[in-house]
Amino acid sequence: QVQLVESGGGSVQPGGSLRLSCVASGITFSVCDMAWYRQVPGEERELVAGISSAEATNYAESVKGRFTISRDNGKNTCYLQMNSLKPEDTAVYYCHLRYRPLARTFWGQGTQVSVSS
Repeated sequence: QVQLVESGGGSVQPGGSLRLSCVASGITFSVCDMAWYRQVPGEERELVAGISSAEATNYAESVKGRFTISRDNGKNTCYLQMNSLKPEDTAVYYCHLRYRPLARTFWGQGTQVSVSS
C-alpha cells in the first residue's frame, strides 16, 4: 500500500521560510517522479515544482528563485524548501508521486501553508 505523508506546513510571516517534507512508503521511491502542487479554495490545483527520478527539476514561474525541490532516495523523501514566502503562497500543499514503471499516481493528504503578517 502506497502512502505519502507530508509535514512541515504552518504559519509564517511574509519573507519567512518553511520546508515541506513528503515521505513515501510502499513503493520503490527511486523510480518515481515527485512533485508539489498547491490549491486555494475555489481554485484548481496547480503545479508548484517537480523533480524526476533523474533529478531534473521544473518550477512554476511564480516560485522560481524562491522555492527549491529536492529528494533523498535513501530516505524515500521529497522536500520543498520555500524561502521569501508571500501571502499569495498561502494554500494547501500536496505531495504527488508518479510511479514510472506503471504510470500510476498517488497524492498525499495535504499540508496547510499560511503566509500573513
